[in-house]
Amino acid sequence: MAQRVKANIRPALITWARESAGFTPAEAASRLKHEEDAYLAWEAGEEMPTLPQLRKIAELFKRPLAVFYLPEPPKTFQVMRDLRRLPGVGFRRYPPGLQLEIRMATERRELARELADDLGQELIRFDMQAALNDRPDNVGETIRSALGITTALQNAWRDSDGRASFNAWRSRIEAKGVLIFQTTRFDTEEASGFAIADDILPIIAVNRKDPPTRRTFSLVHELAHLLLKVSGVSDLDTDAARPAEDQRLEIFCNHVAAASLMPRDAVLNDPRISGRPLRSTDWSDNEISDIARSFGVSREAILRRLLTFDRTTPEFYTMKRGQYQAERQAWLKKQKQEASEGPGIPRNMPQETLSNFGKPLVQMIIGNYHQENLTLSEVSGYLGIKAKHLPKLELLSGFR
Repeated sequence: MAQRVKANIRPALITWARESAGFTPAEAASRLKHEEDAYLAWEAGEEMPTLPQLRKIAELFKRPLAVFYLPEPPKTFQVMRDLRRLPGVGFRRYPPGLQLEIRMATERRELARELADDLGQELIRFDMQAALNDRPDNVGETIRSALGITTALQNAWRDSDGRASFNAWRSRIEAKGVLIFQTTRFDTEEASGFAIADDILPIIAVNRKDPPTRRTFSLVHELAHLLLKVSGVSDLDTDAARPAEDQRLEIFCNHVAAASLMPRDAVLNDPRISGRPLRSTDWSDNEISDIARSFGVSREAILRRLLTFDRTTPEFYTMKRGQYQAERQAWLKKQKQEASEGPGIPRNMPQETLSNFGKPLVQMIIGNYHQENLTLSEVSGYLGIKAKHLPKLELLSGFR
């Protein structure tokens, strides 16, 4: 039997690829259908994988095969370097799907910079800022003013599920030079979104598996991260155990999001609220839902705001929050079940592509295609869309 050719690579490249993809040695070995000790022998340099095994490694860790033949791990690919959060907190280990999405988002930003340069397009500098010792209400006012958002506008965006509000907030934040992506690569239990701060093309990503109202809150929460110039991964649950510095940051960003979406005066002057006594416990689900739709937020978010302003009690909030979280889990379970049962409603790929990549990046890619800087094949590759969908995508993105 002919001996299989071994891959002549540096073991450190395998370790780097695994760690940057978010796998433990045991997880990697299991996915590769290999014994953990045998896998660790590759990383230790005691054994070398065969070429077919290396291809499987590259596929699992989502890296080009050629990367494993570099003389040392490429520092420019260390996308997690931006996610220190605060001094002293260090790095966190993220699940593979989330880690891949962070890496891809960073690569898209680099692509956007190159595409803008090819178009001769000057990129907007993101100049919004805040500090952790600022009052969240004041930061919320600053955000609303910078984005040109009023209570009347929010009422005009009112719809049944909050999608119009999400799209409106998104387009205004994108106009400030932010790349906003949506993703389905990780579960809502793992993260609601992440932010990567930068003066040029900072990134916000939100979890598309969440309902639109929760995505809107995530969007503004991550915007607060950008104002603080602190990158991070968020789950919006400040009850979870985490380092004190991290806890303070997440609570601040939650308060800023609440103040931006539901300003104090707008809430307290709402006739459905102003006429009610303090610490009310007879709010109906219909009332809470109606008020929430006016602000484009979830029922839990508006209920939390009522608690902040002493318009309900902690006990009532806790009871209703438990109800709403149970309903959300049921909704998520139904979404997963429908996705696993079959194709269901045909996917609208142009709309899905625009939703996931955002209008600024899509327009840059299409613009470079029309200037013959990119081939149709390259456009399809960057956007993960078939060429036949490009004309409709152009229309949806407002390119023509």
